[in-house]
Amino acid sequence: MQKNINLSTIGFTKKTAQEFFEILKEANIKRVIDIRLNNVSQLAGFAKKKDLQYFLKEIADIDYIHLVDLAPTKEILDDYKKNKREWSVYEQKFTDLITKREIEKKLDPEIIEDSCLLCSEAKPHHCHRRLVAEYLSNHWGNMKINHL
Repeated sequence: MQKNINLSTIGFTKKTAQEFFEILKEANIKRVIDIRLNNVSQLAGFAKKKDLQYFLKEIADIDYIHLVDLAPTKEILDDYKKNKREWSVYEQKFTDLITKREIEKKLDPEIIEDSCLLCSEAKPHHCHRRLVAEYLSNHWGNMKINHL
């Protein structure tokens, strides 16, 4: 019997840097997988790509990778945010996108093990990180998901 893959998810907004890094340390995260399309915005504060990569290693000895294949396209994101589409429309478009990209075949479960998917949304309910985690769980079948 194959053991469960532990995958966490987290958003950085509405958290101080201290809260963010403490949550990751307490959860024993080994790697943060950044799945944002734009991870260099000034609005990201402590979570800008280069800063985050440095802070994760120095504060908590956590590795960092950016996987843009797990991010929505600019068109899907703009349609949802700027055109104020319903969440269900975004969810369907994004799920179709990751299905077409066959992310379950491109990702190694060992990369996912004890990792944490990162995006900006404070809660997972209306966030693509939840959709990615559930999609992988549905395809691999041996996953424990924890939304931090």
